[in-house]
Amino acid sequence: MRVVLLAGGMGTRLQEETTVRPKPMVEIGGKPILWHIMKHYAHHGCDDFYVALGYMGDYIKSYFLDRYNLSGNLTIDFAKGMVRREDVDTEEWTVNLIDTGLHSLTGGRLLRLKRWLDGDTFMLTYGDGVSNIDITKLLAFHKSQGKLATMSAVRPPARFGGLILNGDSVEDFTEKPVAGEGWINGGFLVLEPGVFDFLTDDSCSLESHALDQIAAAGQLAAYRHADFWQCMDTLRDKHYLESLWQSGEAPWKTWEENTEARLQLMPQQKAA
Repeated sequence: MRVVLLAGGMGTRLQEETTVRPKPMVEIGGKPILWHIMKHYAHHGCDDFYVALGYMGDYIKSYFLDRYNLSGNLTIDFAKGMVRREDVDTEEWTVNLIDTGLHSLTGGRLLRLKRWLDGDTFMLTYGDGVSNIDITKLLAFHKSQGKLATMSAVRPPARFGGLILNGDSVEDFTEKPVAGEGWINGGFLVLEPGVFDFLTDDSCSLESHALDQIAAAGQLAAYRHADFWQCMDTLRDKHYLESLWQSGEAPWKTWEENTEARLQLMPQQKAA
C-alpha cells in the first residue's frame, strides 16, 4: 500500500539540529527518524513510499541515493570503468521523492501528490513521530468504518510530574503519567481519494482545513491508540527517543533485521 510521508517542514522548534538537516533526517540510533517510521510501515507490508519534500529536500534525496549506491562492499575497476557491489543490505522499498514546494502547508503538499495517489486507499503520517501502532489493525478499522478518513488518536505523555498536596503542604511527588489528558491527532492516517475534494492549494492545511471539514461532514473516524507514541519536536524529545533506542527496548522497533533486502528508488518522472 502507498504511504505518504510529510517531510517538508522547517522544524523551527528543533533548530539545534534543523539548521544543518531537515527534521525527518535528525538521527535516532544513527538512522534518521524517517527511516524508523518507514521500517515500521514496511513491517506491516506497506513499503511503497511517497516522501513529500520541501525544506532541504535535496538532503533527503541525497540520503536515499547514497544509501542505495554506497551500501555494501564496492569493487571499483578503474581500468574498465566499472563498479561491482556485493553484500548489499538495503531495504526492499520503493521510495518516491517528490518536491512539494518550500512553503506549502500540509494539505498543499498532499494535493501536489494527487496524480500519484488518486484512485485507491493510501496512508499518511508525519516525518517526525514514531509509534508502535498496529498498522494492520488500523487499516482493518478504517475499512470497517466506511469513511473518507481515519486518524490515529493518541494520548501524549505528560511533560511534567505532579504534586500531591494536603492543604498548603506537599506530601509527595508523582512521576510523569504515561499519558496526558485528552486525545490528539497522532498522524498515522488512512485516507480515501475523496479527501482531495477538500484540498484547495498550497496554502491549505490538512489539519485545520481539510480534516476539520471532513469531520464536520461525519467522514472522519478515530482509531484510539493508547500505547506508545512520541513526536520529536524538541531536543528534549530527541534525547528521550535516543535513550529508548540505546536501551535496546525502543517500543516502536517492531521489525526484525533483514540483511538480504534491497532498496529500489523510483524516479519521480516515471510515477503514474
